[in-house]
Amino acid sequence: MAGLTISSFGKCTHAIVRAIPNSLGQLALRQEKGKELDLARAQREHELYIGVLKNKLGLQVIELPGDESLPDCPFVEDVAVVCEETALITRPGAPSRRKEVEEMKRALEDLQLNVVEMMDENATLDGGDVLFTGREFFVGLSKRTNQRGAEILADTFKDYAVSTVPVSNFLHLKSFCSMAGPNLIAIGSSEAAQKALKTMQQMSDHRYDKLTVPDDAAANCVYLNIPNKGHVLLHRAPEEYPESAKIYEKLKDHMLIPIANTELEKVDALLSCCSVLIYKKLEQ
Repeated sequence: MAGLTISSFGKCTHAIVRAIPNSLGQLALRQEKGKELDLARAQREHELYIGVLKNKLGLQVIELPGDESLPDCPFVEDVAVVCEETALITRPGAPSRRKEVEEMKRALEDLQLNVVEMMDENATLDGGDVLFTGREFFVGLSKRTNQRGAEILADTFKDYAVSTVPVSNFLHLKSFCSMAGPNLIAIGSSEAAQKALKTMQQMSDHRYDKLTVPDDAAANCVYLNIPNKGHVLLHRAPEEYPESAKIYEKLKDHMLIPIANTELEKVDALLSCCSVLIYKKLEQ
């Protein structure tokens, strides 16, 4: 089973995204009040991101409408974890985000996935804390995700081992790491990121290759395995993180697509936050 999954790791036919509401600039949650967000630029960057998925990679992109009462709704990764034919609707750690699941649930049901809802009121889980490697899950225990949330994820995806990783200095586990290929973990250089990686290595009986980049935020990339295109990697643009971009550029067997995410990063959102990727086998 694992072998089959590894060969299909990153395969993708559909992506769910959500439009940026005007309320994002003023009302989005953020860890620290910082620079003002340029809403028009954020929307342009988001459109370019969606355009890459749709036009460059040929995915079927489902675009959900933004909701002014849910300023964080474009960060769809947090509200669903999809693995094969099963989708777990999460229970986000921030109460103000709980209603975001409704639109996502409808979209996943329309795709005829097996939809499981996290109903336990003691559980919290943000998808940004969930790293699926193709072999196993690592779940960050953060301000947004707790042990009970990780347990429900383990119950939902019984074919895979689930290990938890403490996350203290960051919003999410994927704030400083992601999968850059079938066996390759991209990881930031900070002490906290390296410590988390060490924990993951100790918990796994598999040896992963690692790609260390100087900037933690740039370690969040999006890997896809697209028919006729092969290994595809969306990574942060050189004008944002020049040193990290140089590391990605050494990946010779990947189709590399640099994507700017300057504005959404101001509200703690990184590249993987803005899409839920789904692989639907074509009907025979």
